[in-house]
Amino acid sequence: MPPIHRSPNRHEMKMLIAAILVLTSAFAQAADKPQPASDLKSISALDVPRYMGTWYEIAKFPAWFQKKCVADTRAEYTLQPDGHVQVINRCRQGSGEMKEALGSGRQIGDTASSKLEVRFAPAWLSFLPMVWGDYWVIDLDPAYQLVAVSEPKREYLWILSRSPKVDLAAYDALLTRLSGQGFDLQRLEKTPQRN
Repeated sequence: MPPIHRSPNRHEMKMLIAAILVLTSAFAQAADKPQPASDLKSISALDVPRYMGTWYEIAKFPAWFQKKCVADTRAEYTLQPDGHVQVINRCRQGSGEMKEALGSGRQIGDTASSKLEVRFAPAWLSFLPMVWGDYWVIDLDPAYQLVAVSEPKREYLWILSRSPKVDLAAYDALLTRLSGQGFDLQRLEKTPQRN
C-alpha cells in the first residue's frame, strides 16, 4: 500500500515559514559578520643568526604572563652551539624593579624557518609539548629592525624593534599589514620604553 500524503495544516505551514525565516535571517547575519582571516602566515625565511640580539617591545596584546610588566620590556636572543636560542626577557615592574625570565627557543622545520617555539619551563620539562609556545615571525623589515611576532590563533602579538623608539611611518605601515592579516588592533597596547 503506498504511503498516504497529506497537505500540511495551517499551523504546520506557519511553523515551516517561521523556521525558514529564522534560518534565512541567521544566514544573512553570518554573511554580514567579518570572516576570520585565513590561516596565519609566517614570513618566508628567517636568518636566525641575524635575528639574534636585543629587541625592545613597542606594543603587544595583553598577556597574563606579562601583567606585572609596566615598562622597559625587552628580549635578548643568543644563539647556542646546539642551535637552540637562549631567551632572556626583562621588564620593569610597578615597584621599579627589573625582572627577568630565562627561556629557550628552537626552530621548527629547516634552518630558514620563521616558525619557532619558546619555553620558560625548566629544561627537564622540555619533552612535554605543552611547555612550548609558538613564536612565529609574521612580519620583518629587510633590515631586521622592526618585527611582528604571533602564533596561529592570533591570541598573542608583539611588535619589537631594535631601538626603544620606532619610526612612526614604519610602525603605521606595519599596523596596516597586521590589520590585513586579521589582527584586532583595538587590543594593541603600547609599551613605555623609558631607558
